[in-house]
Amino acid sequence: MASSGISGYAAVNARVRVMYSTLLTPQEMGRLSEAPDFNSLMEQLKHTAYGPYLEQVRDRDLTPRRAAFQLRERLANAYSSIIGIVPEQTRPLLVQLYRFFEVSNLKAVLRGIVKGEHWDVVRYLLFPFGSRTIIPAEEMVTTGNIAPAVELLRGSAYYETLSYAMKRYSAEQSLFPLEVTLDLNYWRDLWKNVKQLSSLDKTQASRIIGTMLDITNLMWAIRYRTYYHLSEEEVINYTLPFGYHVHDEDIRGIAAGADVAQIVQRVYPGLTQVENLTAKSGDGLSQLELQLQRLVYDQCQAAFVGDPFHIGIPLAYLLLSDLEIQDLVVLIEAKSSNIPAEKFKQYMVMKN
Repeated sequence: MASSGISGYAAVNARVRVMYSTLLTPQEMGRLSEAPDFNSLMEQLKHTAYGPYLEQVRDRDLTPRRAAFQLRERLANAYSSIIGIVPEQTRPLLVQLYRFFEVSNLKAVLRGIVKGEHWDVVRYLLFPFGSRTIIPAEEMVTTGNIAPAVELLRGSAYYETLSYAMKRYSAEQSLFPLEVTLDLNYWRDLWKNVKQLSSLDKTQASRIIGTMLDITNLMWAIRYRTYYHLSEEEVINYTLPFGYHVHDEDIRGIAAGADVAQIVQRVYPGLTQVENLTAKSGDGLSQLELQLQRLVYDQCQAAFVGDPFHIGIPLAYLLLSDLEIQDLVVLIEAKSSNIPAEKFKQYMVMKN
């Protein structure tokens, strides 16, 4: 059992800082960006901390999809390791944070069923969540139908969540209500875990997780209005009525047709070209989201400065690792598709 207090965080801090030292630097990411093709990228990555995970697969089987899966194995191991050493009172937060990938897996399984995909196609689209998962993914895919697949979740928290939305799914034959319900429930539980912390842990977790929640909620509202043209009532129903710096009145304003750029600039005055990015959908909103993700990146880097005795340091490392893998997946897709650097670099969180 992990210790609590300063002595407990001293051990956590030491372990996590060693892990933090293995993250790729901007210079290393820059060299990876210059790899001429996918195979060269894989060879370079084998000389980083990702090497042992890539070397588990024969070169001829190391497809872009499989390579991304192997990179995520490292993040899965990091979560398992850190969850086991943090003070007990903070463990539920990290467990719930990790559940993000299980929710993503569940949504991928449901999409695979709708598309009629076989398990061998779906399996490497999933995050390698490990033994902690409560999703019988292969069995769900094998059913070939949403209703019996959801039944396989009976007894889990996901069953109650999905059952609530199944009536609308049956009427519309759209996964949208199922996915929205899963997402909203996930973030409610995560924020509840943050609020149950005390002292410096709560302050640090609120800053980091709160920013993530705000970004997610803000982008939901903007996309619901811009992409899906949902009604004001629907936008409000499919977003969260709370946040860290993004509040209910901000989301309601977007839902009611207020100037999105003004709201975003008020909450995040340091962002650039907000008016241009929010004036168009597609790539513009993706670039806005990328700028917001860089705020999370900067906050996570800042967590390693100052008092080390708080949950912010393990939280920051896990999120930085996730963002790093996000960038590496961009590289994998770009190199396997011969996309030039000037195009793919604009989708990377880390500037290089």
